[in-house]
Amino acid sequence: MGLLTGALPDFPWDSLAPVTQLARTHPGGVIDLSVGTPVDPTPEVVREALVAAANAPGYPTTHGTIALRESVAAWFARRRGVPDLDPDAVLPTLGSKELVAFLPSLLGLGAGDVVLHPAIAYPTYDVGARLAGATPLPADDPAELLAQRDDVRLVWLNSPGNPDGSVLGVEQLRDVVRAARAAAARTGRPVVVASDECYAELAWDEPWVSGGVPSVLDPRVTEGDRTGLLAVYSLSKQSNLAGYRAAFVAGDRDLVLGLLETRKHAGMIVPAPVQAAMTVALGDDAHVAEQRRRYRRRRVALRGGLEAAGYVVDRSHAGLYLWARPDGPPQDAWTTLQDLAGLGLLVAPGSFYGAAAAAHVRVALTATDEHVAEAVARLSGA
Repeated sequence: MGLLTGALPDFPWDSLAPVTQLARTHPGGVIDLSVGTPVDPTPEVVREALVAAANAPGYPTTHGTIALRESVAAWFARRRGVPDLDPDAVLPTLGSKELVAFLPSLLGLGAGDVVLHPAIAYPTYDVGARLAGATPLPADDPAELLAQRDDVRLVWLNSPGNPDGSVLGVEQLRDVVRAARAAAARTGRPVVVASDECYAELAWDEPWVSGGVPSVLDPRVTEGDRTGLLAVYSLSKQSNLAGYRAAFVAGDRDLVLGLLETRKHAGMIVPAPVQAAMTVALGDDAHVAEQRRRYRRRRVALRGGLEAAGYVVDRSHAGLYLWARPDGPPQDAWTTLQDLAGLGLLVAPGSFYGAAAAAHVRVALTATDEHVAEAVARLSGA
């Protein structure tokens, strides 16, 4: 009904058209740093796996091949500090955005149910709640709201955060999990905690570089019980697979199997060649390390250029973006957009991500080395 009545917000990137036009008037052309779409090649080992699996005349399994699910479990153990994940508790998805958008509906949420999401957040958490007929509610402190309200059914966490690159530590994650379980015990109604962790392999600052970005499935967070917990992950960022729509959700076995049954009915199936490519990608850490080096190099250059031009970079501890603002008194993000568009640089306004973000802009690291160097040169000229 929301789609017919206009209950959903306008697609935010459509509003960038005038600023995009201004950026295109720059003599050197536009350098688009507004959207985090990968620009580097898909790793050869992954492409080879896709081609090898191209003869796929039959329907793939919605649950994913056992090889894929075992690869996910092994990756969690090796890279995320999550041992003994049951392969049955893994489910491939058509990218992570569709799961974010449809999870409230798949969980059966509706009118009277509240979905908490970060106050500075990717807009699809809000949209997903609205699609289900539930109520989205921004939350700086979800644990506190869980103690105060009896209508929360789903809590979205996002670490590393999009757009601001913030990271939740083990204690912060554990506090939310404990609060959700206390709320469930108090009300007799389940509360799901879903953690969007798509940027976890792209940590830039300590302690996250050495210790890793913790998952909501980390035993220090779960305290030995994964009930009500889901971790969402995408290979778009770490493996340049945005075009493959390759992602998965894992965690509470019963929850995952429930999602599986609904998705069977809806035909929400990851294509067999993509499943084969995911299996290989998750088993190969070398290409992820190489991509991380590329992004680190671009991050250092862009951050230096922004700071030399009078911008402050806040948070940005991990992920694909720099969370920037002009030094000095707060300035509306759209004014900053105009300033940068005058240099032919297109970025995203913080207002796309909530009222609390209206003074910042999001600057993506997903540009070629040549475009990053040109962006830095333009900032230096400014």
